[in-house]
Amino acid sequence: MRTLEGVLLDVDGTLVDSNDAHARAWVEALAEAGLDVPFERVRRLIGKGGDKLLPEVSGLDAESPQGKEISRRRGEIFVGRYLPSLRAFPGAMQLLARMRADGLRLAVASSAKKDELSGLLHVCGASEVIETQTSSDDADNSKPDPDVVHATLGRLGVPAERVLLLGDTPYDVEAGKRAGVAVVALRCGGWTDADLAGAVAVYEDPSDLLVHYEESPFARRE
Repeated sequence: MRTLEGVLLDVDGTLVDSNDAHARAWVEALAEAGLDVPFERVRRLIGKGGDKLLPEVSGLDAESPQGKEISRRRGEIFVGRYLPSLRAFPGAMQLLARMRADGLRLAVASSAKKDELSGLLHVCGASEVIETQTSSDDADNSKPDPDVVHATLGRLGVPAERVLLLGDTPYDVEAGKRAGVAVVALRCGGWTDADLAGAVAVYEDPSDLLVHYEESPFARRE
């Protein structure tokens, strides 16, 4: 890798312990619409955009009136019922501070909706250190398509080979690879090393990465 200049950050499941909450919000919104979908089925798809998740679990077109209403209700449930109690993973804030102290430029590349992302960034302290952010609303196609990554690179103004993406799902790994960005993955989002195959390194959570920071891809320079 050429000299590292920046880091693209996923938030849900990477910096904030929110993947289960997202899955529960989907299950509850679907149930209100008369659709009984098991938590486990939804949970494995968290990290994809809702426009992809909803058709997979329900067969509904995300752009149909019913699909839009379920998505709207899911967001309402997540923000009202779950977001206030969410917490950052141990070491998340300290990891971001370390990256900034190293002179790395930080940007968020998230599958979250824009109206949810600000609250999530506040939870983990990222709003204080990032330069720019991109949500699923800023891309034509959500993860695992690479559109969100491309959009974030454009806003940051750094070439793909000079950044790393920090994520927690197979969809982050795929999106990064398709955009030409190497991915470092964390297991705290609920996936195994086999699920995260293709990442250049895998750590348990932000605190584990911080402990091993000097040997990690983030500390490598030419």
